[in-house]
Parts: sequence; C-alpha cells; structure tokens
Amino acid sequence: MSELITAELVDLDLSAETKYDAARSLAERMVTGGRVTDLDGFLADVAAREAQMPTGLDGGIGIPHCRSEHVTAPTLAFGRSEGGIDFGAADGPADLIFLIAAPAGADDDHLTILSALARRLMDPDFTGALRAERDPDAAAALIRGEEAVPAGPAPDASPADGATADGTASDIGATADEPFRIVAVTSCPTGIAHTYMAAESLAAAARAEGVVLDVETQGSAGFERLDPALIAAADAVIWAHDVEVREKARFDGKAIVDTGVKAGINRPAALIAEARRKAEHGETSTVAGGVAQQDGGAAVDGNHAHFGIRLRTYLMSGVSYMVPFVAAGGLLIALSFAIGGYEIASAKSVADHFVWGEADSWAALLNQIGTAAFAFLVPVLAGYIAYGMADRPALVPGFVGGAIALTINAGFLGGLAAGLLAGGVVMAIQRVKVPPTLRGIMPVLVIPLLASVVVGFLMFIVVGKPIASLQRALTDGLNGLSGSNAIILGIVLGLMMCFDMGGPLNKVAYAFAVGGLADPTPGSLKVMAAVMAAGMVPPLAMALATTVRGRLFSKTERENGRAAWVLGASFISEGAIPFAAADPLRVIPSVMAGGAVTGALSMAFGCTLRAPHGGIFVVPLIGEPLLYLLAIAAGTAVATALVVLLKGMRRATEAPAPATEEPKISVAA
Repeated sequence: MSELITAELVDLDLSAETKYDAARSLAERMVTGGRVTDLDGFLADVAAREAQMPTGLDGGIGIPHCRSEHVTAPTLAFGRSEGGIDFGAADGPADLIFLIAAPAGADDDHLTILSALARRLMDPDFTGALRAERDPDAAAALIRGEEAVPAGPAPDASPADGATADGTASDIGATADEPFRIVAVTSCPTGIAHTYMAAESLAAAARAEGVVLDVETQGSAGFERLDPALIAAADAVIWAHDVEVREKARFDGKAIVDTGVKAGINRPAALIAEARRKAEHGETSTVAGGVAQQDGGAAVDGNHAHFGIRLRTYLMSGVSYMVPFVAAGGLLIALSFAIGGYEIASAKSVADHFVWGEADSWAALLNQIGTAAFAFLVPVLAGYIAYGMADRPALVPGFVGGAIALTINAGFLGGLAAGLLAGGVVMAIQRVKVPPTLRGIMPVLVIPLLASVVVGFLMFIVVGKPIASLQRALTDGLNGLSGSNAIILGIVLGLMMCFDMGGPLNKVAYAFAVGGLADPTPGSLKVMAAVMAAGMVPPLAMALATTVRGRLFSKTERENGRAAWVLGASFISEGAIPFAAADPLRVIPSVMAGGAVTGALSMAFGCTLRAPHGGIFVVPLIGEPLLYLLAIAAGTAVATALVVLLKGMRRATEAPAPATEEPKISVAA
C-alpha cells in the first residue's frame, strides 16, 4: 500500500470537532501531496457520499470516502482524534478516521488494496495497534501492512470449516456433520469500504458459529460471481446491501435475509441467526425477476438463465430507474394542466416571461419543469438497461443512444433498443484483453468512447428508422383503438397489473403506459388511465374484503386491510402483497378478475389520464372522472366478492368439530 498512504497523510492529533472539519483537515494533506486537485470539489463529493449513508462504524471508526474526478491517484489519509468525532455510528463517536479517496476510474488493483484495508478494519488487533502508535511513519507502515500486528486468539473454526469472504468455493459437502451453509452478497453505493467490511464481519461471525459462508462482494472493481454449486448447496442467503443486488434470480427459492450493508458490519451474528431461523421454518423467497421453482428443483442460475429471463432483468433495471422521472415529471405536467389548462403546454419559456402574481406563469413553470424531467425518460431507460447489462461503463453509450432515439423520433421502443445495443457493445469490448497499463482508462475513456460511436452509428444509420416506423405504427394503432379492441387491451393490461402487484408483469404494463406519455395521444392517455385504475384494485379489494368479512382473515391481515385503503387509493399495488403471499391461490385470481373488469370498463368508457401516478388524488385530471371511479368500484367489488367466496368455501370444507362435543361456556364472576 506504499502508493496509498505516507507519513505526511497521517495526523495522530486530529483536532477537528465535526466530521466535515475532519474530512477537510485530512483532505488538505491530500492536496499538499498532489493527490487531490480541487479541495472544495472533492469535499463536495465526500459530503454527497456521507449524505447517502453515515460512514461511522461501531468500534470507534469513521471511514468517509468517495470516488471523485478531483482525485489523481487512490489515496488514504488517517487521523486519530482524542475526543472523538461523530460519524453517525450507533455506539458513539469515532477516534480512528480513514479518509479514502479513489479516482473516478480507479483500476482494479488499487481497489483491491482498498478492499483489503476495509477488511483489516474489522480486526481489533489492527485497530488497537493504531490507537497505541505514537509515530506517524510507523502508523503509515502499519496501515500499509509493512509492520506485523500482534496476533489475537485463533478463531474457533478454520476457513476450510467456516467462512470465506472472497467468493471462492468452500469444500461443498466435505464435512460429515453437514454444517449450515450460507451464501452472502455485500454491496454499498461506492463499493470501496462498507462492501468489504461487511464481508469480513460476516465471515468472522460465521467462523465463530461454525457456519460455512461464502461471500460475493459487488464492489467498484466489479464482482466475481459465486459458484452456482455453492448457491445450490446453501441453506440460506444474506443480502447486506445499499444498492441493488446484481443478478438476483440466482437466489430464487432460497431463505433470504435482506438488509442494509451496515447491518452486515455491526450485527453479523444476528443476521446469521435470522438466516438459520428462516431456513428451519422453510421461509423461502421468490425473487422479483427470478425463476419460479418447478418440482422442487433449484432456481436457474442467473449466469446461465434463459435469455428471456436475463432480458427481463435488464429491462426491469431500466424501468426502475425511469419511474422517478416519470412520476416527478408527469405529476408536474398534470398539475400545470389543472392550473392553466392544456393550452399551457404552448406557453412561452418562463425564462423570458414570468409574472409572479399570474397563475398561468406558475402553470407554465410547472409544465416546463415537468417537461424537462420527462425529456430524461427515454435516455434514462436506455442508460440503465445498459447499466444492468454491463455496469458503469455502459451508462454513457446507453444515455447517448437514448438521446438519439428521441432525436429520430424512435420514442420508447428506440430507448429499449438503444439500451440493449449499448449493453451488448460494452460487454463485447470488455471481453477484449488489454495491457495492464490501459486498464485504468478503459472504463472512463476507451469503453464509453468506442461504445458511443458504435451505438450512435447503429441508431442513426442502421436500426433507428425501422424502430421509428414501428413506434409510429404503435402510436397510430393506439389512436385507432375503439370498441372490442380497446376493451381487450384493457383486460390484458388489467390482468398484468394485478398478477404480481409490483413485480415484472406489473412493471411491464406500467412501462408500456408511461412510455406513451412521452408523446401523448388520445390512445396512450386511455392506456395510462386503464393501467392506473387496474393497479388500484388489489389493495382496495383486500381492504374491502377485510371490512365486510373480517372473520375470514387473521388479525394481522385485518390490520393490513386498514392500511390497504390508503395504499390502494394512492395507486400502490404492493399493498395487496401480504394477502397474496398468505393465500395466493385465492387472492391472485380474484384480484386479476377485478383488474380485468376495471381495465375493460376504463377503456370502454374512454377515460383518459395525463398523470403517471397519484390514484384518486389526480381524479380532477382524468377524462370522464365519474365513469373512471365507477370502473374502479366495479372491479373492486368483483375482486372482493370472489376472494370472499373462495375463502368462505375453504372455511366450509374444513373439518367440523365432533357433533357430540358440548361447547365450553365461560361465565364471568
């Protein structure tokens, strides 16, 4: 670690009182050493990372860190505070502060070294030696690993019998008594420190418990996937993460403990105990985007899954990042129409004309802000589809391809194609072996440059025009929908919205609807109305069912039913998931039937909607609002009636008590 820390980057008498002052004091040493080019810019990046999640850890450790374009080389500065500094740890202030600075394009070798340091911070002998050291040179040498740390007591189990934290395979089935087996995934927003500290903490706890544990660290340097055989042999899974776990489908059908990365650092033993409990009780999880098990077989591994499964995962990645832009931009546009009417869309730019006391000026402001947010819809969709396929290097060509899709009027379909093209091109480039000297610039320069050129060429010259033609045909088809065709589409969309209530099919239907809002037409506005109406049915139906036939539901379900009123009214389909999980064979078909009725009626009534979200709170923005509410009420009534009927039939078939048994009567004194 000689390139990362020197004595000049060590302050054994750090006098700062706040975490921001501590970061500035240590960063100034980096600036003096030529490691940071812009102090304020770097500190802004550190503060942004701190805002995502406090970087204080139990045991008196603070690890402010970030990736920043203002960093010239991976650098570590160390400060020791006598009074302690609050970094947000549960057990109090930190006296050991490590400021980690990584360039935006740090190579894998340097990030591997930083991950090794993060793991060492979990060693009490290492942190104890740092607290006792009085010489900056010796402290730097200790951190670099050039001075030995006094060894603590040997662990109860060797790594062969316990845990590995680097994703390497343990000896599957090697022990006679079949130890409990766990696979884990750890990840954090920057992938530098918490990712690896959680891995080490979980591994240490597993050794102490005699558990075989293998960890996949999804850090900034990428990740090495767990062996599919390890996953298949595991009794349980732990996800300790603050960013989305990559390739979740691999873990479908397992008992999963899903928590934040700091829980993996601070309470690993509790997570292992929870994993044991879930496995013992047979609490398996169905992963969104995963593979349903058949005949008790293992889920298909994400790396070898059918192309259709992987494609759905990539598309869902793009949709999940697109939705906030849709919600913010769409609601702002809808609100502007409510204030200023639909003609406000053609108002002059508020940068040139804005009157503080004029309602139309405020409506125009909201419309133009919302339109700006909506302009990101297709590029964000494309960018994060590409990101889901090939990680950060694919973001630039993905966004570029999405922007080109808008330029050539290829719309939503163009964004899908651009994202898939960008991800595929980047994946192809990543397979090319390059000299070690070029690895550092590949993800920030070479790959984005080459991939953007290739994707731009394909979108402008090869596939753009055919996709634009297909987009126009789809738009014309939606505009021409009427009668039975519109009703059939409403039924299909209603079924999709209610089948998995927030899962892949629900998201596909929703993405189809909001894609039409980017260039609204009468047909696309009808689709948006039908999708939102159907999505409100599942929670509303469960709320009504628990109200009218509460005895058919458990106490917990009745309590969930009260909350489901609000969730349903707000268009949050997930409010019905607890009911579906408890009784899927009765609840899911019932709400699907209700959703189909609502979707069909909404299309038949010609209801329209310009807002992508909001539930009953955007009823004033709905075309034919009374008929729209009638469609929702009808679907809710159908779903409620079916679920009550099916649950009642189940009660009727339960074995009655013996006829000769007299009821027991309790008389209060």
